Amino acid sequence: MTRKLLPLLFLLSLPLVTTRIYASDEVQFFAWLRSWAFDRDVDFDNEYRYFQQGDAGRYPGFTATLVEGVNENGRRINFAPIGCAVLWAPFYAAGHAVAIVTGAPRDGYSQPYVAAVAYASACYGLLAVLLSADIARRVVGRGTSAALVVLVGTPLLYYVYISPPFSHATSAFAVSLFVWVWLRVRRTWSTAGLAGLAALAALMTMVREQDAFVLAGPALDFGRAVWRTTASAAPARRGRILMGGLVMAAIGALAWLAAYLPQFLAYQALNGHPGQTTLVTRKLSWTSPHALGVLFSPEHGLFAWTPLALAGIAGLAWLAVRRPAVSPRDARWIAVCALVMVAGQVYISGAVESWTVAGAFGQRRFVALTPLLTLGLATALAAVRPWQLARASLAAVVVLAVWWNIGLMAQFGLHRMDRQRLTLAENARQTFQVLPAELPGLVYRYLTDRESFYRLPRQ
Repeated sequence: MTRKLLPLLFLLSLPLVTTRIYASDEVQFFAWLRSWAFDRDVDFDNEYRYFQQGDAGRYPGFTATLVEGVNENGRRINFAPIGCAVLWAPFYAAGHAVAIVTGAPRDGYSQPYVAAVAYASACYGLLAVLLSADIARRVVGRGTSAALVVLVGTPLLYYVYISPPFSHATSAFAVSLFVWVWLRVRRTWSTAGLAGLAALAALMTMVREQDAFVLAGPALDFGRAVWRTTASAAPARRGRILMGGLVMAAIGALAWLAAYLPQFLAYQALNGHPGQTTLVTRKLSWTSPHALGVLFSPEHGLFAWTPLALAGIAGLAWLAVRRPAVSPRDARWIAVCALVMVAGQVYISGAVESWTVAGAFGQRRFVALTPLLTLGLATALAAVRPWQLARASLAAVVVLAVWWNIGLMAQFGLHRMDRQRLTLAENARQTFQVLPAELPGLVYRYLTDRESFYRLPRQ
């Protein structure tokens, strides 16, 4: 029954979505869509100057980087890929229709357009929850509860309801859809299925380029399937089977390139070459010197901000060594591939100079792992079912982790914390001593006077 009620509950929760654009990243993703729809160009100067007059202008870096800075092609900088704009486009068109009907300014900036993008991102985030639940059910026989816990116990909650015009909720959807399709394609590894999966991988990469590293798991899975089929075949057929696998891999690569072509063309028009601006590439260190920091550091380390992620990854590790009875025979291998995907995200996040994602809520670069954390948590919940003490202990950990996430969200929104790093003792005091008494009033204020949170002074 819960599975059937989830879409209705999500629809009822849409009034909780905050419909505003204020941060640099949000403006950059939105600028692609507005510029295409109204200016038919990739000159973002007017979009940036419009948002400079609002909340975004309160951040000195916004003006210095976007309003005044230029890329190697002499154009205004945009670090964002185009995937969010592509997925938001149908909602944006609906926002234009609303602007016509209501008489709102039909300029691409007015509230119907901003609300359309916010609701689009929120809907994609909620679809990610549904897809993640189904992924977990197919592997370990359960997933709805785990998916809901991951929603409220990770930064996904923040990027679905509080700041949806960031890319992260949409990224969670793109990765969840990719993993969901992978689990179906891998049954037979047909050429058509592999090409379709590669096209979804291109979309996933266009939403957030870091998510390309999720490809490592399915690529390893495909290579293993080809190798096992080759090894089990008669010697006379092995060469032909191996060649067939290489041809399929080449077709998949071509499908990815074809689907990614719009991004190449967009970068060519913006940067003068079919790739990211050199302002980004020169900030990468391929030795990933910050890999441990993105997991453990108080400066937006994943486990410090989101301890529930530790339970999810531990569940994946458990699944990799001990398959539940209800799981398919190759569930352990699926878990190995999932851990490879997690490792890929840790690696690329640690390779970025701006690994602390300063000023943002949580280690947001890992929101894309929503389906994998759901699978891991579902595994953990299934594993402890026979033992009452273990079940109670895990339930306590989950409750504390969820409340920690909600408490940090409240402190972040109220500016009661250092947004650059956690001060664990004070954060814990606020979360477990101060906020419980204030929560009803804060919820009422969020529902009736949400703009009062925006008027708080910036740090």
